[in-house]
Amino acid sequence: MLKQRIATGLVLIGLFLAALFYLPKAGFAWLAAALVLLASWEWSNLAGLRSLLARLAFVVGSGLLMWLANDYVLHAQRDSQLALLASAGGWWLIALLWVKGFPKTTVLWANTWVKVLMGWFVLAPTWLAMVILLYSNGFASLPSENAGRWTLLTVVTIVVLMDTGGYFAGKHFGRRKLAPQVSPKKTWAGVVGGLLVNGLLLLFLGWQLSADANLWLLLALLIACTSVASVLGDLLESMVKRQRNIKDSGSILPGHGGILDRVDGMTAAFPIFTLIYLLAS
Repeated sequence: MLKQRIATGLVLIGLFLAALFYLPKAGFAWLAAALVLLASWEWSNLAGLRSLLARLAFVVGSGLLMWLANDYVLHAQRDSQLALLASAGGWWLIALLWVKGFPKTTVLWANTWVKVLMGWFVLAPTWLAMVILLYSNGFASLPSENAGRWTLLTVVTIVVLMDTGGYFAGKHFGRRKLAPQVSPKKTWAGVVGGLLVNGLLLLFLGWQLSADANLWLLLALLIACTSVASVLGDLLESMVKRQRNIKDSGSILPGHGGILDRVDGMTAAFPIFTLIYLLAS
């Protein structure tokens, strides 16, 4: 299982990098939209939608939200983009309270239609934030043509390192559970381990960008907040799966489960990173 998981992970990394840097930006945005639609199909099951028509309707709704968001993002002013991402940030604060209080909070969100709305709050802002970053100017020292691509890759790297560092630190040093009712394997040691690994990323980015004091502070804030947000995104999906008594969101990725099982941390990380990035721009 571990070898299969590693092999699938390496293939996914290669495909992602090829798509990010060799597809036109619009092509990558539409590819990301297709993945979000696949994740929407998986979420429809987590939400408890049972009929084919209801599940397809949820996916169509996700597509419509992204279509409206795409048109809005391409023509919106920065303040409008900030307002949308701030709303997403507010949603994740609510999600934090629900995760922290699980299972007592189940009464607030276990209804199928609440989980339908939850899915749209989770998925649509993720794609919106990715598109904003993809077309952004990145950080000052980056080449302008690929600046947005490198910035988007930074978010993915933060999430991957947080997950990887958390896994190994938790496995060897984990004692105190982070959220035992939601995800029994996650520990506080894992969170600290992930943050320490991302501290190395901070040093690398600061050196690569010849950062001054202000940029160092911004990078530290972005990496710390995005790291913590990725844990919350992971816990939220785990909470919904536990309530539904489902192990994996799907089976499309050998050794990894479904699309949602691979991108759950990014659903919170991208909106939070992009919100801070725009506030600092």
